[in-house]
This record gives sequence, C-alpha cells and structure tokens, in this order.
Amino acid sequence: MRKILASLILLAVAFAAFPAQAFEIKHVVSPGGIEAWLVEEYEVPIITMEVSWEGGSATDPAAKLGLANMVSGLLDEGAGDMDSNAYQKRLATSNASLSYSEDKDYFNAHLQTLAENRDEAFALLQIALAAPRFDAEAVERIRAQIRSIVVRNASDPEFIASQAWMKAILGKHPYARPSSGTEKTVAAIDQADLKSYVKRTIARDNMLIGVVGPITPAELGALLDKTFGGLPATATRTKIADVKPAIRATTKIIRQPFPQSVVLFGGAGLMRSDPDFVPAYVMNYMLGGGGFSSRLTGEVREKRGLAYSIGTSLYPLRHAALYMGQVGTKNASVGTALSLIRQEFARMADEGVSAEELADAKTYLTGSYPLRFDSNAKIAGELLAIQQENLGIGYVDHRNELINAVTQADIARVAKRLLADKAPVVAIVGEPDMSAKPLPPARAVDPDAGTRHNELLVH
Repeated sequence: MRKILASLILLAVAFAAFPAQAFEIKHVVSPGGIEAWLVEEYEVPIITMEVSWEGGSATDPAAKLGLANMVSGLLDEGAGDMDSNAYQKRLATSNASLSYSEDKDYFNAHLQTLAENRDEAFALLQIALAAPRFDAEAVERIRAQIRSIVVRNASDPEFIASQAWMKAILGKHPYARPSSGTEKTVAAIDQADLKSYVKRTIARDNMLIGVVGPITPAELGALLDKTFGGLPATATRTKIADVKPAIRATTKIIRQPFPQSVVLFGGAGLMRSDPDFVPAYVMNYMLGGGGFSSRLTGEVREKRGLAYSIGTSLYPLRHAALYMGQVGTKNASVGTALSLIRQEFARMADEGVSAEELADAKTYLTGSYPLRFDSNAKIAGELLAIQQENLGIGYVDHRNELINAVTQADIARVAKRLLADKAPVVAIVGEPDMSAKPLPPARAVDPDAGTRHNELLVH
C-alpha cells in the first residue's frame, strides 16, 4: 500500500503543475468554528494537510532546550491505548504519512493520505495530539537519536558558525539558542516536560491549517471538528520578546583545523509586514539571493574564484528580522572575500541597479512563482506559510503584481536602509587569514554557464 501512495504522490506532482492563479483558495469554517484554507483538487486521490501551532523551539525553557524538537520525534511513537509498535502498525495499515517538525516560531504537523483512508488518517492524528503516551522506551530511543545529532553538530562548521552568528547578533534571546538542545538539556527532559509542552502549545487559538485534495468544504469541516475540536481552546502562551539585531560591527572567529572557512555575515533585516519587504526581496535577489545571476556570485565566485558557495537572504521571524549571508572559501581567501562582499554591499547602496538588471530579476521572480505550486504538498505548504505571514487569502493572485511594481527608486531606498554604512556582524569557523589581499583580476564569465538557484521561499 505504501508503494501505491508513493506512486500516486508522483502523479500528484505531475497533475498539479499548473499556474498559481489556476486554483481557488477557499476559507473553510467548521461547524465548531475551526478555520482552514482549502484547495479542492481531484486529479489524484490524495489529501495533504499542513498544520502549525505558534510556539516553536524559542519557547523551550532554558534548562530544557530541545524540548519542542523531542516532542516532534515522539508524537507518532504511541498514543491512547497503542504503544509505539501498535501505533506505527496502524499508521502503516492506513497507508498514511504523518510526521511532525518544529522551527523557532512554530510546531508543525504534516499529513498525507489516500482520500479513501482519510477518516483513519485524521483519527490517528487526533489521538496523537490528544493522548500522546511518551512511553519510557520510546523517549529513551528518541533521546539517543537526538543526542547523536547534538554530538555531530558540535563538530559541524556550518552549525558552529550559525550558532556563533546568532549569538553575536541576538545575544541571549531565545532565537540564538540551539533548537536541538545540548547534551545536558536533552538529558534533563522528562515525560512531564513532554506532556506539558503539548498541553500548553497544541490548542485551537494558535492553530493554522492548509489542505489540498479531493475533499469538499463540508467534508473538511466535519473532519476538522473531529480531529481538533477536543483540543484546548486557548494555548498557554510563552511570551517571546521582540528583539532588534545588534548593529555594532563584530567579528567572531572560532578556530578549527579545517582547510576552508565557513563565514556567516549580515545584520538587521525587515519584518515581513514592513512596506519595504518586497522591494528588499527583489534587491536581495540581485545582490546575493539569485544564485549564478546574483552580483555576489558573479564577483566573488565566478570572476575571481574566491568562494565555493555564496548567497544572502532575508530572514524574517515573528520577533526579529535578520539579513544574513554565507560564504565558503579557502582560509587564505577569507579576508579578501569579505572585503569584496563589503564593496558589493556598498556599490548596491551607492549606485542601486540598472533598469535591465531590475527587469531581469522581475522576469525570473514572477516566472518562477508557479513552481511553488507544482505539487499538492507544495500548495499545502504555501497555504500555511501565507497564513503564518498574515498576507491574506488573495495574496497568491496579486503577489506578482507587487514584484512588478518595484522601481529602481525602491531598490535604491531599501539598499541604503539595509546596506549603507553598516559593517556586518561576521562569524567564521576555520583558520582564516583576515588580511584583505589585492583582488585578483576579474576573469571573463560565460553568461550561460551554470544554472539559476531557486529563490528563497520568502513570500
């Protein structure tokens, strides 16, 4: 049966490859008042649902870091009168895929099922949320898996650099803490902590839902009430303070015996609700977010061979807004690469972009948007993300209009706002040479070489 579901998922990818504007997003309100966004899609008999609850890893108590992450690994390890083996067997028999994840702001559930098995699949989700067991055997098994990840992260240069950069720019804010926890904090989590997290987080008032598949609004409404109607009406919210990123120039070097360095750099970004966010998004595509078409890739990697990889992105969270970049380079090239990056930041702030460069960026950003909707799973994910960002149910229809409305003056304004006279916060893992050597001469680049990277999925 799982092979059948896998085959149908592949068909769903093929059949759902249509422009974003080709489907209707319906706002469903169940008889019990539970809301969801729905796209009815009948080509393939698969229902996909994405759910999130505000209250991710940033709400973990300081002494129990990794709590939300551990819960995400345990909710399918037994519920109600079923232990782990019994629950997994019933899940396999239902031919459904059910998993959980967390990020800094949200706890998430992911459900995919054949339409004919939807009642059973939704029932398994309901009991996992309402009556998780957290049996000792399952807890210790998942704890051991998480511990192995924590140990591996401790020697991963990208993880080390990320944690150092977040701490440098956000200080002691919960966003700067490792979502997976530490060996000490993961060891301290017990069954009571796990149950407490579910009780205070999994509720109805902090829940967002996106559904795609062959199901009517009335059918979905009934399932929503059966699945979520028994949850607490109100979450016990852990308050997360808003935080402004540090704007002072800081360079943190963590010396490790690696032949190349991982470098993170950046500073304050823009909240998703900021009126300048869309122009900043377009600006970032041209500066460092557009793969081989971006200025940083062209100048640092392609023309001068100073980097293995380089890119930048806007990173808006619910309580902070960051602008971050990453470059991987030989230790001997770190200072020179950073000097060139600063030059490109200054050039964007001082000169802006040409009309042709802006037109090319708009063409790609609008033309690639339908790729976010080329499978039912992607559509469900987009429905959820648009709700999380509070963009409105009509956003899909006018998103490209917002991109096309961006002007050169808009780019100049946001570039000055984000980049002008601001030395970035930098974190480096490796044995970097920080001296800025004379730049090697730029070499000719084949304009057709390489391929464009997909844009970061920030809406």
